[in-house]
Amino acid sequence: MTEETTSNYVKPVLDIHERPTWNKWIVLSIQHLFTMFGSTIFVPTVTHLNPSVALISSGLGTLAYLIITRGKIPAYLGSSFAFIAPITMLLAAKSGGGPGAVMVGTFSVGVVYAIVALIVYYVGVEWIQKVLPPIVVGPVIMVIGLSLAPSAAAMAMGTNNGGYDYKVLLVALITLVATIIAMMFFKGFFGLIPILCGFVIGYLVSMMFGLVDYTLIKEASLFQVPDFTIPFVNMDPVVTLTVVLSMAPLAFVTMAEHMGHQLLLNRITNRNFFKDPGLHRSLAADGTASIIASLIGGPPVTTYGENIGVLAITKVYSVFVIGGAAVLAIAFGFIGYINAVITSVPTAVLGGISLLLFGVIATSGLRMMIESRVDLSQNRNMIIASVVLVVGIGGLMIHVGSFQLSGMAMAALIGIILNLVIPEKTTK
Repeated sequence: MTEETTSNYVKPVLDIHERPTWNKWIVLSIQHLFTMFGSTIFVPTVTHLNPSVALISSGLGTLAYLIITRGKIPAYLGSSFAFIAPITMLLAAKSGGGPGAVMVGTFSVGVVYAIVALIVYYVGVEWIQKVLPPIVVGPVIMVIGLSLAPSAAAMAMGTNNGGYDYKVLLVALITLVATIIAMMFFKGFFGLIPILCGFVIGYLVSMMFGLVDYTLIKEASLFQVPDFTIPFVNMDPVVTLTVVLSMAPLAFVTMAEHMGHQLLLNRITNRNFFKDPGLHRSLAADGTASIIASLIGGPPVTTYGENIGVLAITKVYSVFVIGGAAVLAIAFGFIGYINAVITSVPTAVLGGISLLLFGVIATSGLRMMIESRVDLSQNRNMIIASVVLVVGIGGLMIHVGSFQLSGMAMAALIGIILNLVIPEKTTK
């Protein structure tokens, strides 16, 4: 996989290794912080992990990424949506689950990245395209979004708490509309943070409807150490094959997304990051970031398309700006009031945003197939896409003793097998 530089290159405002003046530096870094903020805190909020820890792991992971890639790739890493379902499942498990299982699952994601990075270093990347073509990755990404749809609807209706509440539904719909309006019509800085705009408006409406619990906010302090879950300190890792297989295979899905982001960054910055510093370095850096997250209780992280969008719009490619955003994210994680406010966000608000975001995840998989010109009139492609979608959304599983393989992991595995087994051309 390669990407040549483009001839219609536009001179950047700040190139990759250029450092802005301190006042511009702060403002530009804050812009990146708020761009990733909504999505990064959304994942832990929905999965009941600690949002402050997620912010800190996001910042630490990004700094590690910049160091490992030798400060040559301006990419920000935030919480990955691909792992919402398995994290929720592991935390809800009655036995053999909980934070210790999430830690092991997240750590295993980083290990998969490290192994693939090592193979890429010695063998190249062509084999990844063979194992994970768009006809496999696209439907799996669709499964990620569609399998979460019932959760979004339940939060939006209030049925996740055992009832049906018209106020909850109204707040969810107002939040959804506010987010859509922000995405469609807001310009400039606010146009870059539609999810955060939806959060704020939904939260304000929730206050009017009396849906916000202020208890944690009243008890919060300015400086507060988040509730880190550290292996063998306040959490014992839960190492089982089921735990590993529930999350590790999804690393290949985010890996495909990672490479797509690299291609986009190549075009924007007029460089070839696959060659310098090398895809093996960026993959190793991405995996290291998830390993760091696992050691403090954060969710797996991945490169963010939202922040790449900021680069494209502003023409500011400076890694110093990205690093500044990472430092600010870490600092925000230790501000108690921020954690308290985030934790107090009602499920109605989360449900309203989820109705859009989970759908965006699903349609991004469809978009990948369209942009890759996958021909679904071919029986081979139709078979792979159809089976992956039904297996993933339908909940087909393999359950033997304590071992269980289901959902997206099952769908990804079957997709890979079908792609390798079914020949490109068949005779009738």
